Amino acid sequence: MTADLSQIVKAYDVRGVVPDQWDEALAGLFGAAFAEVTGAAAIVVGHDMRPSSPGLSRAFARGAADRGVDVTEIGLCSTDQLYYASGALDLPGAMFTASHNPAQYNGIKLCRAGAAPVGQDTGLAQIRELVERWLAEGAPQPVDRPGTLAGRETLEDYAAHLRSLVDLTSIRPLKVVVDAGNGMGGHTVPSVFAGLPLTLVPMYFELDGTFPNHEANPLDPANLVDLQKRVPAEGADLGIAFDGDADRCFVVDENGDPVSPSAVTALVAARELARNGGKGTVIHNLITSRTVPEVVRENGGTPVRTRVGHSFIKAEMARTGAIFGGEHSAHYYFKDFWNADTGMLAALHVLAALGGQQGPLSGLVAQYDRYTGSGEINSTVADQAARLAAIRTAYEGRADVTLDDLDGLTVAAADWWFNVRPSNTEPLLRLNAEAKDEATMAKIRDEALAIIRG
Repeated sequence: MTADLSQIVKAYDVRGVVPDQWDEALAGLFGAAFAEVTGAAAIVVGHDMRPSSPGLSRAFARGAADRGVDVTEIGLCSTDQLYYASGALDLPGAMFTASHNPAQYNGIKLCRAGAAPVGQDTGLAQIRELVERWLAEGAPQPVDRPGTLAGRETLEDYAAHLRSLVDLTSIRPLKVVVDAGNGMGGHTVPSVFAGLPLTLVPMYFELDGTFPNHEANPLDPANLVDLQKRVPAEGADLGIAFDGDADRCFVVDENGDPVSPSAVTALVAARELARNGGKGTVIHNLITSRTVPEVVRENGGTPVRTRVGHSFIKAEMARTGAIFGGEHSAHYYFKDFWNADTGMLAALHVLAALGGQQGPLSGLVAQYDRYTGSGEINSTVADQAARLAAIRTAYEGRADVTLDDLDGLTVAAADWWFNVRPSNTEPLLRLNAEAKDEATMAKIRDEALAIIRG
């Protein structure tokens, strides 16, 4: 096939439509290039439940083996299970998944040994250059002594590792509804929850990469509706939804109301700080709620604010030795998990916090949900820079307002803030606003939108 790698090699991963944009032959070249760039003697490879995943994963493994690399294939797994394998085995890894994208997509998330991220600046650009050269000139001949392919089970070890990080054995019994969205949560949840004082009500646990019930993207409110109805209908204590590769988790309370990822970040931060004697750095991106740095300081920790994007979070985790990090998109990062993101570990923290007291989840999270947010609002604009400049002109010079340029433009006052960020791939500006109450938030949101769309 004729492949345009500019369309499928993204900032942090490889992702595109199969077989239109990439196929098993191309996956083999990516495997060979990954072997070359990492210089590793051995790697670990896993895949999700999409119909194209087993073939792509095996082609990648063979491509790496042809370069002399020994490949451990762990088969069906969640992305954080692959990170576990990379960390525990101290090997570079490749996960075949397109996360929450529709069924016709697939992709590769890559990491170095110890689950260290691979992105454009940390190897992905070199991998792309090699693959493009081989597409033009022909693939290299296999080495004289190719590597081996060997299978290995990691699910039970992964589950045991997570359970070792959060003690759930003494919590009160809880009833939890889990919507796996026909994704990898249906594979991992039964093992992780085994033996815990939990009554599990499974929804859509059948592994099916065609997503027959709803898209496996809980960030879209439409995909939470089934879970929100089921939790109160079951009289459950809470609900948890996972995305397709089960590296993100979303929580709803006993009433079926969503719990914001910022509230989950604050709750888990408080627990991780307590585990570390009330000391430690916690990373949060700049569009998480102000609640997060407040809670971190109240619990003795040091909050560090970063740009949006997991590469920035992971880089700051490594630089600062942070114990935990959280994003508005429901990615949660743990020092005890090789600084990698695992929604499952965040879910266990929520269960432990809820089960360690007698009140409902809505009451527990109220202390971590102090402000009113707009959510992310996208606006199509002809000139991103001009609209950002117009916002700056409108607010700079005001005595009660500060501006900063860490990521887009953030405008902040004592009881409100908003951030406007340009999309890197589309002619969009993304607005997030937050204030002490609904009326103030609506006023600030509408003022900003009037300028953005002016």
